[in-house]
Amino acid sequence: MAVNKNVMIIPAIKRMGNNRKEDETPKLRVAAYCRVSTDSDEQASSYEVQIEHYTEFIKKNSEWEFAGIFADDGISGTNTKNRDEFNRMIDECMAGKIDMVITKSISRFARNTLDCLQYIRKLKDKNVAVYFEKENINTLDAKGEIMLTIMASLAQQESQSLSQNVKLGYQYRYQQGEVMVNCSRFLGYTKDENKRLVIVPEEAEIVKRIYREYLEGSSMDKIKKGLEADGILTGAGKKRWHTSTIRKILSNEKYIGDALLQKTYTVDFLTKKRVVNNGIVPQYYVENSHEAIIPREIFMQVQEELVRRSRGHISTSGKKRNFSSNHVFSQIIFCGECGEIYRRVHWNNRGKKSIVWRCVSRLENTGLTCHSRTVLEDMIGLATAEAINKLIGQKDGFLTILKENIETVISETDNNIVSEIDKKLEELQKDLLRLANSKEDYNDIADEIYRLREERHKALAEEAGKKGSKQRLEDMEKFLNEQSTLLDEYDE
Repeated sequence: MAVNKNVMIIPAIKRMGNNRKEDETPKLRVAAYCRVSTDSDEQASSYEVQIEHYTEFIKKNSEWEFAGIFADDGISGTNTKNRDEFNRMIDECMAGKIDMVITKSISRFARNTLDCLQYIRKLKDKNVAVYFEKENINTLDAKGEIMLTIMASLAQQESQSLSQNVKLGYQYRYQQGEVMVNCSRFLGYTKDENKRLVIVPEEAEIVKRIYREYLEGSSMDKIKKGLEADGILTGAGKKRWHTSTIRKILSNEKYIGDALLQKTYTVDFLTKKRVVNNGIVPQYYVENSHEAIIPREIFMQVQEELVRRSRGHISTSGKKRNFSSNHVFSQIIFCGECGEIYRRVHWNNRGKKSIVWRCVSRLENTGLTCHSRTVLEDMIGLATAEAINKLIGQKDGFLTILKENIETVISETDNNIVSEIDKKLEELQKDLLRLANSKEDYNDIADEIYRLREERHKALAEEAGKKGSKQRLEDMEKFLNEQSTLLDEYDE
């Protein structure tokens, strides 16, 4: 006898949250996540409103238990790496302390599709729901993930479009010469109410000290140690200085009132990774954009000195000798036999300690044979004092030669070179904009602009070097005129 099949549908029980004991009927532990991506006043207001709204929204539901508000202020949603509160919320969910998360929209939760779906699935495995208020999506619903994938992709596309708009906005400001600088770690400057760079007098003195000591012969390491010894803080407020920080200060064009814009650029709008701009995207050089701390001539002298020191001294053995400022005689005493430099040595000869200078060829294997004698430092000091006294004794004849040298330096200085290059650059800029606007090839013009910029920099450095030479000659002339008596002893 056939028996009719009877099928009874047993509906699924909608579960949300982590499993509990069957005899408990707990309230749903609900938290909210809020985020705004900028620090503007308008966004700050939105941030506070979100927190207030969700606190009240959760607490007024009798079936819910308030599990907290997690809020990231002024942080982009394209990457979760730096969102501390978001990451703390995820940890709380994984630890079984939260059953549901409420947030305003998918774009508030994440603008990166991959991140969004990854975290949603991670929470779903723990039976933790995420409810997106604007889109009315609950991730534990059957249709939730399909809708979520579509909406998250749209959010990522919107973020990419917004990133592009921001880039275009920056480009326009750069073209108008608007300087945008983060002053939080910028020694010497801050911003006024109009967001323009203004000098901080106390910090400017530190910058001037660094430039002055470098031109006086100090190494970057010596400058660093001096600043630390005097308890002077870095631009970031740190006690410890680095030679790399000193180098950046010495080569930063902003200290002469100029600004090179777009030194770096963003290569990925999701990771926010920035790289050094080596000509991949346009740069903009704005002259006299703000008040200078360092005179232009001094800055160019420093640039020339940076190049000179980086080249070092190539000895007769072919070995490069790095710059040293450990002593006043460092790298200025040369061997008359083999041509190598003399080096300062603390000598202990049969228990008798002394400071001497020896040819490097007698201290290390240079491939050169040398028999030059070792010289006591006291003898070098006496010889220096004797040479200066001889100069003072014959200063009338020497001053005549000195003045002739000064006039020679002045006559060799051609101030028209830079102005001529500037005229050419101005014309090339017009041609570049014309070709770029008509979408024509402008590579040849770009190459010529780079070449002229290098030529201009070289001309400015040479001009500054000549002015530095002139200044040193004038300082020597002043010293000789003021010196009425001979030196009794040598003193560093």
